[in-house]
Amino acid sequence: MRIEWANLDDPALQEFLQAHLDDIAPTAPDESQHALTTDAMRTSPGFRLWVAHLDDDVVGTVGLGPVSAGHEELKSMRTSPHRRGSGIGRALLDHALTDAATRGVRRVSLETGSMEFFAPARALYSRAGFRECGPFGAYPTDDPNSTFMTMELDRKTVE
Repeated sequence: MRIEWANLDDPALQEFLQAHLDDIAPTAPDESQHALTTDAMRTSPGFRLWVAHLDDDVVGTVGLGPVSAGHEELKSMRTSPHRRGSGIGRALLDHALTDAATRGVRRVSLETGSMEFFAPARALYSRAGFRECGPFGAYPTDDPNSTFMTMELDRKTVE
C-alpha cells in the first residue's frame, strides 16, 4: 500500500469521496452530516488530504484541516468497505498524526457519528489515543448525532 497526496481531479478519488458521502447520508439528518465535498476540500485553506492506494485502487483517505493555531481536525477518514479491518485506516490515521506532529500541531480533534454505523471508527480512534470531548470549532453544542474526540500530540505520540 502507498499513501500519497491527493489529486482532487482524479475521477477515481472523486468517486471514492462521493461514496463516502453516500454511505453516511442515511445515518443522520443533513444538519448533522459534516463530511466535506470535494469542492469544500478545494476551497478550505490549509486542508490536506492523502489517499491510500493498493495497486491502482483507491482504498482509503484521510485529511486534516486547521481549527486554530496548533489545533487541526481529522476529516474525510474512510476505508473502502471491502477493505475495512485490514489496517488501512490505522495506517492512514498514523500517517496524518505523524504529519501533524512534525508540523508542530499540538492537538487533533474529530467529529464522527454517534450511531452504531460509526462504532468501528470510534473504536479505532480510541485505540489510537483519542478521547471523547465536547464540540470544538463551529460545531453545534447540542447534536446527539455527533461524537467529538480529541488527542494531544507530541513527537513521542507518533514516533
